[in-house]
Amino acid sequence: MKILVIEDDAETADYVAKGLQEAGHTATLARDGHDGLVRAIGEPFDVAVVDRMLPKVDGKTIVETMRSAGRTTPVLFLSAMGEVRHRVEGLRSGADDYLTKPFAFSELLARVEALGRRPRDAYREETVLKAAGLELNRLTREVARDGRRIELQPREYRLLEYLMQHAGRVVTRTMLLEHVWDYHFDPQTNVIDVHVSRLRQKIDRDFERPLIHTVRGAGYSIRVPDPAD
Repeated sequence: MKILVIEDDAETADYVAKGLQEAGHTATLARDGHDGLVRAIGEPFDVAVVDRMLPKVDGKTIVETMRSAGRTTPVLFLSAMGEVRHRVEGLRSGADDYLTKPFAFSELLARVEALGRRPRDAYREETVLKAAGLELNRLTREVARDGRRIELQPREYRLLEYLMQHAGRVVTRTMLLEHVWDYHFDPQTNVIDVHVSRLRQKIDRDFERPLIHTVRGAGYSIRVPDPAD
């Protein structure tokens, strides 16, 4: 595989590149974020290994720019920023995996090769999510239903985005707490119910057929109405 390594620490970069080459891969090094971004956008790679903290352009910006430009190269973040919130931020920016420093090269190699084996289509993130006449543009963060613009608060937007990603399926309260609120525990509040209610007011109130449904005892779901109903 042809692998791009964007890492400003010379010792780490050389160590990773040497290990990848010994494993039979081709490693291209970029020593700062600007050079890495130019290569990631302009050259084809099977996988990119990207440090989070880089001079000139940070790793998160690199990945977000790649995805905005339609580059579906699988990305493994390699970073000393190992808290849960850092990992969540990295994955939400468009990265496919996250490995913290210090690391074992054998694990890095296994993760890189696993990313390289997956079908490339698995990394193609839809820019516009649609459900019936509802559209959510992930680049501009604009939401509209039947051509009518809908203004959402940031948390409402994240809630709708997650529901639309799983349209037709039940999304549990635990899933929403983890992926929309970054909670890994139940705060024992009605925060989800309040936000879903507000979202319904904006998405469904002025339309004949509701899209946001409560699945009693399970969670919520975006369901496209049956024209026969």
